Amino acid sequence: MNRSDVIVVGAGISGLTAAWRLAQAGRRVKVIEANKRVGGRTLNHRFASGEVVEVGGQWVGPTQERILSLLAELGLSTYPQWNQGDNLTLFGGRLRPYRGTIPKFPPHVLLDVLQAHVRLDRMAREIPLGDPSLHPKAPQWDSLTFAEWLRRNVRTATGRKVFELMCGAVFAASPHDLSFLHVLFYIHGGTNLDTVLGVEGGAQQERILGGSQRISEALAERLGDVHTGEPVRAVRQDDSCVELVTDRGTHQASHVIFAIPPTQLLRITQEPLLPSWRDQLLQRLPQGAVIKCMALYDKPFWRERNLSGQATSETGPVRLTFDNSVPDSGRGVLLGFIEGDEARQWNARPAGDRRGQVLDCFARYFGEQALQPLDYVDKSWAEEPFARGCYAALFPPGLWSSGAARLREPYGRLHFAGTETATRWMGYFDGAVEAGERAAREVLGAREDHGEEDYVRHLGIA
Repeated sequence: MNRSDVIVVGAGISGLTAAWRLAQAGRRVKVIEANKRVGGRTLNHRFASGEVVEVGGQWVGPTQERILSLLAELGLSTYPQWNQGDNLTLFGGRLRPYRGTIPKFPPHVLLDVLQAHVRLDRMAREIPLGDPSLHPKAPQWDSLTFAEWLRRNVRTATGRKVFELMCGAVFAASPHDLSFLHVLFYIHGGTNLDTVLGVEGGAQQERILGGSQRISEALAERLGDVHTGEPVRAVRQDDSCVELVTDRGTHQASHVIFAIPPTQLLRITQEPLLPSWRDQLLQRLPQGAVIKCMALYDKPFWRERNLSGQATSETGPVRLTFDNSVPDSGRGVLLGFIEGDEARQWNARPAGDRRGQVLDCFARYFGEQALQPLDYVDKSWAEEPFARGCYAALFPPGLWSSGAARLREPYGRLHFAGTETATRWMGYFDGAVEAGERAAREVLGAREDHGEEDYVRHLGIA
């Protein structure tokens, strides 16, 4: 049996980044992936006509320096998210155009939304990114759901609906799913609320040419020793070695990095058992729920009416849309999201019913032409066996106060990556890269080889 220096479990962006940094430092690295593909929670889809779109994560933007640097290193290019023309909003039964991030509501509603926006940004700036529980008000804020904070601090029903929509867009969850402290941490980790929510100057500014799965594919091509379609069933470690048991055999390494959604770790038999505190925390980390839906048209007809393709609505199932057209194809693509509680409900219904409702929503915003697409695709991430949801894990009340920051800590020869262990841009590609590079540093530092530390610093991941 060949023994590796390091085995990385999970061939998404985080795991492959960790493996790549370790390989650059001279380590013998093997990557094992349960899916029959690389990419994790990124996944390209090719329509029959040839256009490639992403049915998983897709955007990058300013202040996400780590992923932008990795894209440059891999020779991958980006292009702007289409953001020209009027956005649409459907609240109170009326479809209205607007520009910018926040629709033009009546003055009292707009003031209500803006005051909450300012307060959230102000409080978020105070949150320690390494461990939010260190904030003096952490016990108070971590005991609240985001829904409770909204009820106490946003006076108008429309204002609360705006933040419910924001919560779905950012977390694929409802406000009652989340600790208020976690929401503040997320905002700070993403710079501020405008950056998290925005297109131009925000997290949705750029797309990746060829689709975001190309990041993982490019890393896997450079690594070579990547095993797909091989779920890990058991892990055993002692003072000298880690042994992984898969459906195809046994693998040994000096160290193992797990870069998988948190609850997936609980599906792997552990010997010895994980510490009880870690197991208890992992049990409380469900994934968000999202169905990503796209319709292909012979042209982006909404642009003829000077519409951006972006719409927000207080009614679903699709409450948020984007123009997801591919440059130079000539065809148009509308993207819609079903998120949170509605995604969970629609997961239980026939796919044909879902398609009809999605197209009805598109028609409600952009006209009857939306009912006749050339092609259609949707992806429910809760149905993915090795993800069971997206965009990332949800931190409920009390989790940060119970020691969630410790989930980054190694356990013996096991190390933990994945975007849920990031301190900045958790839930995004940038957080995945941060976590992967941090896990790689841990493994290199475990041998106390100063030459390796110098090399890591040279790579720019110190």
